[in-house]
Amino acid sequence: MGGFRASRYIFFEMLPSFLLGVFIFISILLMFQALRLTEFMLVHGVQLGEAIRIMSYLAISFLPVIFPMSLLFSTILTYGRLSQDSEIVAMRALGLDTKTLMVPALVLGIIVTLMSAQTSFNLAPWGNRKFEVLIHQMKSLKASATIKAGVFSEGLFDLVFYTNEIDSKTGVLKKVFIFDERNPEAPLTIVAKEGELLQDETLPQNKSLLRLKEGNIHRTQTDNYTKVDFNSFDVNLSEPVEYSEKRKTPLSYTFKDLGVAIDDPKITGKHKRKLKIEYHRRLAISIACLLFAILGFVMGTRTNSRSAKSGGVILSIGVIVVYWILYVVFEGMAKNGRLPVGPSIWTTNLVFFGVMFWRYRKVT
Repeated sequence: MGGFRASRYIFFEMLPSFLLGVFIFISILLMFQALRLTEFMLVHGVQLGEAIRIMSYLAISFLPVIFPMSLLFSTILTYGRLSQDSEIVAMRALGLDTKTLMVPALVLGIIVTLMSAQTSFNLAPWGNRKFEVLIHQMKSLKASATIKAGVFSEGLFDLVFYTNEIDSKTGVLKKVFIFDERNPEAPLTIVAKEGELLQDETLPQNKSLLRLKEGNIHRTQTDNYTKVDFNSFDVNLSEPVEYSEKRKTPLSYTFKDLGVAIDDPKITGKHKRKLKIEYHRRLAISIACLLFAILGFVMGTRTNSRSAKSGGVILSIGVIVVYWILYVVFEGMAKNGRLPVGPSIWTTNLVFFGVMFWRYRKVT
């Protein structure tokens, strides 16, 4: 009965610090994205409500990475405090062994591992998908905000765009120059006296087009050169693509999507390698939760520790940094084809398992 009470006490000591860790690490990751998002919001005229939605979807997509870091933070902090206050010594004096003391960390680790797996393969892809679609819609809907007079704009719907003047009242563009290389075999150079950006916000596809007036089109294809004059010409800036038909990135694939794509014989080469990396990455990060729970226990349980709580924070951050450095190195080898995907992605977990086992032997 004493063991159960001690385990319950330790478990509920870890829980608040785990939730605090989730909040802290999400805030840190969102801060790293802040400058890029701020620039995007200013350029595309994003409203506050839309900005909140962007941040929410990003936070959801970050959760699989946040969970193992928060769990390590929680276990090191909790067991470090118990060691510092000599509570671990008192529990051992009452007859509680190392395995009993480790039970709360193990239970929380299993719970978070299951949460991480579910989040990695379902919730996070949903959040990333929502983020992708929302950004796509904003780029189409707010295209006019990216056009500046007297400046060559690159990356605007894969066009090089220039306008000499923009009428502030009507929005009409004066003396327009466009270089369209969306078809590399037959690039277009378009020059027009004026143009007008038209957008239909009522459509979910947010179709955008640029209506040009009084100009000409110059086309170069192999050894042929063609010039066509026009009175009115529409340049499609975005195709009306339905939400369900918009191409997904691997980050937006669910567990089922990844399985189907990996087994598809039509998908080969680098794309299949990317899908395999994504599949193994999600599994490895989920298992890392259980690994970090035990590692946090063995690193925090030091009966002679008298360090401040800040020592636990610094230690957890140091372990996290080392883990991700190793992971990035081995993932890079998998991407380059230097190592098989499976072994390279799981190597970091195996290294940390060895460290965890070594530390566990020292505290038993």
